[in-house]
Amino acid sequence: MKAAYILGVLIIFAALVGCGQTANTPAEVVSQGNGTTATAVPQPTTPATAVPASPTASPIPPTATIEPTATPAGTETPTPTPTSVWVNPTATVDPAIPIATSAPEGTITQPDYAESECSDKYPCNEDVAAWEARIQVLPGFQVKYYTRVEGQPTSMAFGPDGLLYVAVAEGTIFRIDETGAPKAYVGGYKTPTGIAFHPYNGELYVSSRVIEENVDGESAVSIVNHGRIIEGLPCCYTFFHAANGIAFGPDGYGYVSVGARADHGEILGTNEQDTLHPYEATILRFSPDGKEVEVYARGLRNSYDIAWDGNGDLWATDNDPDFGPPEEVHKVVPGGEHGYPWYDCDVCFSPPAGVEVIPPTYSFMPHASPTGITAYLSGVFPGYYNSMFMVFWSAFPGAQKVIRISPEDGPSDFSLGYAAPIDVTVGPDGNLYVADWATGIIFQISYIGE
Repeated sequence: MKAAYILGVLIIFAALVGCGQTANTPAEVVSQGNGTTATAVPQPTTPATAVPASPTASPIPPTATIEPTATPAGTETPTPTPTSVWVNPTATVDPAIPIATSAPEGTITQPDYAESECSDKYPCNEDVAAWEARIQVLPGFQVKYYTRVEGQPTSMAFGPDGLLYVAVAEGTIFRIDETGAPKAYVGGYKTPTGIAFHPYNGELYVSSRVIEENVDGESAVSIVNHGRIIEGLPCCYTFFHAANGIAFGPDGYGYVSVGARADHGEILGTNEQDTLHPYEATILRFSPDGKEVEVYARGLRNSYDIAWDGNGDLWATDNDPDFGPPEEVHKVVPGGEHGYPWYDCDVCFSPPAGVEVIPPTYSFMPHASPTGITAYLSGVFPGYYNSMFMVFWSAFPGAQKVIRISPEDGPSDFSLGYAAPIDVTVGPDGNLYVADWATGIIFQISYIGE
């Protein structure tokens, strides 16, 4: 995201702070399995060594109670063959859900802002009926106000127990129980922006900040109950760029996107080109224990989220510089250079001779802030298999929405009317779930037929 987006954030805050709707930081987090107070990943009092060649996990007290069904052997790397502990994310179609031969045709429009007793633009956060009426979705689909968490959601993931887990910027990860009620699962993180469960052993991985400073900040990747496994990652330009989305690949390895330390590769406060940190503006590939870390792809300025499609390709959203070029999504090329820090502007830098910059797969309006992305690998939405769903977070006109990227037809609007959608994921039920950063609301989109 960009410094320019702060204006949009302030607009959203101004609209939502009425009626006591500001998010509260949980003072205590209770692990739901044993009723004890949980504390996750204590922050160091001194900076960690920057990008150690062989990061070592920092031991922490147990903080969560999810039980993996398999234990990895030593530090060996899993192969793609072990049986997954996941509730099958490509669940068979529920016969109770009507299925058509093809998705209905139709268009949607952005709803007008409407004043409420809480805001001059949006319904009150707890007004279920008003929010369900506001959110627009294509014909044949319906939107449900699924739940709401205290705080600003940043990332979502379904666990091997089939339940939804939601991280919030204030440092807590919530587990949504079978009734839709959020329960604090683990806490103590500093701005967690990516969560993902390993598909073989069920362990929960978290990306978060360690030193939250605009210059010389630090972020890390941790495993709940085991501590940090990768430290010293670049952070936190404009307080947005950091270690962000995590996704596990077909090879059983983890992948994490890491933002750049500047707008367009400059030494901050100057127009001189900086020397890149070896891990900034990259997607990193790492072994499940964090002892192997390597660059998978470069040139992604601030990729907030990443996702694997059904063909084994990795997709990454990307937020481009403040001077206003189009935003991007990339089908990532392993080993490729995807743009940063080489842009076309008066103070930007040209790529060296022999460097081929890979263009984006799709471009979007400037300042839209593409954030969460997920692949639709279920059969419940007819004709949608292997589509990518993306959200646009900013308050600029034309954002605040969910789009679908069809393998055949490319991008199109899918759902409109949000305040600040930040992440999107698919449940084991085949439904789509959208987290709104500004309100804390989690929406569920399901297919109901014509």
